[in-house]
Amino acid sequence: MDMSDRTRGKELADELWRWYLTGEQTEASRLVGPYLRATRMLFSLLPGDPRCPNCSAPLSGVGAPVARILGSSPSSFSPKLCGRCEQQVRKHEGGAQVELSMLFADVRGSTALAGERAVSEYTALIKKFYRISSDILLRHDALVNRLMGDQVIGLFVPRLTGSKHARRAVEAAVEILQATGHEESHGPWIQVGVGVHSGEAYVGSVGSGESVTEIAVLGDNANKAARLSSNAAAGELIVSEEAKASAGLSGERMERRKLDLKGIAHPVEVWVMRSDQDL
Repeated sequence: MDMSDRTRGKELADELWRWYLTGEQTEASRLVGPYLRATRMLFSLLPGDPRCPNCSAPLSGVGAPVARILGSSPSSFSPKLCGRCEQQVRKHEGGAQVELSMLFADVRGSTALAGERAVSEYTALIKKFYRISSDILLRHDALVNRLMGDQVIGLFVPRLTGSKHARRAVEAAVEILQATGHEESHGPWIQVGVGVHSGEAYVGSVGSGESVTEIAVLGDNANKAARLSSNAAAGELIVSEEAKASAGLSGERMERRKLDLKGIAHPVEVWVMRSDQDL
């Protein structure tokens, strides 16, 4: 394969990712059109709802077990997408720069927590945090990007949330703080800080072919979202100015702060919420 063929292949892979993340029609999506039409025709014979927006595979209901036999079980990213469509884009090294909202939730004091408890007890606690946070993110139509160490990342992309991605991210963040007990008088069962930021970021596969093992979110805005989370104290949600505006938050009951974030030259204005605050 010469350079022009590789370049063209990369362009098509990127277009396929854009279609997967946004639903926009691209040349790559038109190329797979005949396959999708045949697949949709097949799956239309199976009852069930909801369905994958790409191939129409029923992800729940009477027809879902048959769809699973055909390789279309719910995606690891979201129960509203099917695993076969996920694999189709995952195996192509590429991605797309899209407008989205990113949620980073971090356990506070995890090093000390690990030192205070038996390994099995600490592991069970982190697994509970993963499970509860993931369930909340999925209910709010996020792609669960990563469960790693003491951190959970949710990506709110246009394909699933439309223009309301920032609002859905903030709602999910508040619910995560509530579910981890930050409203309780006796304190949370695990201390968590959350950051939400909206902007353009690159979302795509890392690796190539069968070696692709991870979907990454990259760029300055992804780094900013991570920095906001690391600056959030236990029970706090730090929302960027961009996410606040996109979510339509008034800011009346929110605390205003300026933060010096690593890698950002100037102080950043942010807004702070807690789990007992209404949107």
